Amino acid sequence: MSELFDRVDALVASRSPLPPPAERKRLRTAHGLTLDEVAEALEVRRATVSGWESSTKATEPRGKEREAYARLLKQLAELYPAEANAGTPVQETAVPATFASTPAPAPEAQPLSTGPGSEAAVMKTEQNAQPTPAPEPAPGAASRPARTARPTSTSRRPAARKAAPANTPAGVDSRFVNGPLAVVDVDEDGQVLAYCVGGLILDVPAKSLPSLVDWTLKEARLGQPKLSGPGKDADPLIVLTRSALERYGLPAALTEQERHAGRIPEGHKVVKQLARAEWQLTKRGFGPWARIYRPAQGSERNCVQLCIPSWQALDPRVWGNAAELAPADLARVLGVYASRVMTPRGSAAVTSLELMTAFHPPTRASEPDADGKRHSEHNPGSLGKDPVDCAPCEAPDGHPLLKDLPRFHVRGPGEMMFEESFDWARPLTDAECTKRHLVGIDVNMAFAAGANGLVVGLGAPTYVKAPVFDAKLPGAWLVDLSHVDLSRVKVAKDKWVELDGSLLPSPFTPNGDRPTGPAWYATPSVAYAVELGYDVKPIEAYVRYDNGRFLDSWYNRLRDAFLATMADLGVHADMAPTDFLEAMNGYKGRDPEMAIVVNAVKATVKGGIGKMRERPRGEGWKSGEPWRALSRPTWRPDIRAAVISRTRVNLHRKIIKHAAFTGQYPVAILTDCVVYAVDGASPLDFLPYRDGKPLPGGFKLGINPGLVKWEGTQEVLWGEGVREQFKAPELNLARYIKDGTVTNVDNGE
Repeated sequence: MSELFDRVDALVASRSPLPPPAERKRLRTAHGLTLDEVAEALEVRRATVSGWESSTKATEPRGKEREAYARLLKQLAELYPAEANAGTPVQETAVPATFASTPAPAPEAQPLSTGPGSEAAVMKTEQNAQPTPAPEPAPGAASRPARTARPTSTSRRPAARKAAPANTPAGVDSRFVNGPLAVVDVDEDGQVLAYCVGGLILDVPAKSLPSLVDWTLKEARLGQPKLSGPGKDADPLIVLTRSALERYGLPAALTEQERHAGRIPEGHKVVKQLARAEWQLTKRGFGPWARIYRPAQGSERNCVQLCIPSWQALDPRVWGNAAELAPADLARVLGVYASRVMTPRGSAAVTSLELMTAFHPPTRASEPDADGKRHSEHNPGSLGKDPVDCAPCEAPDGHPLLKDLPRFHVRGPGEMMFEESFDWARPLTDAECTKRHLVGIDVNMAFAAGANGLVVGLGAPTYVKAPVFDAKLPGAWLVDLSHVDLSRVKVAKDKWVELDGSLLPSPFTPNGDRPTGPAWYATPSVAYAVELGYDVKPIEAYVRYDNGRFLDSWYNRLRDAFLATMADLGVHADMAPTDFLEAMNGYKGRDPEMAIVVNAVKATVKGGIGKMRERPRGEGWKSGEPWRALSRPTWRPDIRAAVISRTRVNLHRKIIKHAAFTGQYPVAILTDCVVYAVDGASPLDFLPYRDGKPLPGGFKLGINPGLVKWEGTQEVLWGEGVREQFKAPELNLARYIKDGTVTNVDNGE
């Protein structure tokens, strides 16, 4: 009889009621469970659990798995009850507020508070430049977005309507109600599905790539509104998985020759299909980030961006393992990045430049003329639509401006500007050798903080002989700063301090050596010499009278994206130092997908600044000839130099303040990481906090750009042992302080 009862119980359990898919995922993420943890507990595959949360009929749990899954969800529901209105069915066109694109820019955005003495103090953005940020989930909600329930009808495709559906959330552009992008995949039944942000899944009827492009533009309702008044809406992004590539006749991976060329051959059958359908490709052809378009008709753009992860579109140094994620998870990662930064347009560096241009488009519509017509005109505050020549001292080797130089000529500081990040180290003193630990601290978003509020040139440079230095005028200055003595510097108005200059790097050279004569510097470097209390007399200069704070909106957008995503990982602005250090401990493991977004945001900052001085990339280039990047208005080595100069100066100013107050000096600096020899193992053991308040103008623990986090701690004996092992007394320990692993050492360099 007991066996009979057991069979009856099992029969009842096999029909255990389950909450909707969105609720299943909400409950799992509310308890901090990963897909892998649930899969291991239920003895199923990770993809199976992901399918249960996507609610395809073929992947509904059955039998013992359903009983156990229902039991798990029931217990979680008791711990995390839904809101009163959580049971309201979600229609197929609804989009979570987290991913809602903003319909129009706000007149003015107020800065986030970053605390006193921080370089991350945010200036107000220009009018009509900063969009209203999309609303974030309530503090009690799960960090992952709730999935939109799939429709109960047989077709999940949205109707091709121009009007917004009745349930379109307020503030969401009806043209892009399904979000900025979709990951197209083929399921086990052979059905083509488009995974959108928020868990929405659409059926894709397209049988070929040209028809997929047509469907994307006519029915999918994908895209993103423009970020500024004269800008353009973002084109929809379609991400093709391996199965989708196979369905549409594309290779799952590129051959070595194709990878080198960056595209598939023009004679490929899919490229011919596009040509027959009158679709065009950009000059870069059909590669990992292909753009398929037809010439715009009036204000209507007909363009779709493709991203192909298996063709290495998502650089693992930026996107980690994103290319290997399930379609829904990949849509989430790219969707969060798109909603907080912008729809990706290529690499993080390319997207960064596109973001700058999106806030400051080169042209705008003029006022109506006598006939009532508007014309395209220059947009003030932008870099314009045509590139400008840099100054000769700003040009990298091989630039056309330098084609008349003798062969093998090596330019020195008096001919070429060397504004680069710190790479400096020194031997430990006897007193420092008695300390127990080497502690590294790292500046958050250092280059972003350096760009904040920075006035940069917008137009071409003007040559000036024997100019009077003006700290408000961006440019390149030939000046002798060898007289600046760090043994005695000004730290405040009429307040001088005595320091041990031999233990400090010079702020005017990347390697920290004191200048020996005239050299070219960007404005922030020369202004810092004046700030330290020394007179400067430039010999000549290239200045830019047309200037502005071109990077402010770009900085604000990336700062907000960084802070919002770190908050999803449990790290918030304005946390107490001890709470901050605790929150940073293992933060990436709380939500690995959001950790990918954080890394991508940081790479967007660095990549954009670096790409402003992009060098030739093959293509048969010869020294003295122009290369492709020079045709971009955003090829601006002067702006890159100014950002790096200001970033280096910001860090040196903190080091000076710290040394003047504590008598502690750094032993190594690499870009934005500083290492000190101290007795304790934590930054709190040597950073001067009083009643929870940091030294004004010094280092402050926190997540805001310009504040610092703990980078790593090693023993002093480790550092001395490494230097002795590699016979490199000035090996830069900041490079290896994070985990102590030493690689790529060549004679101490």
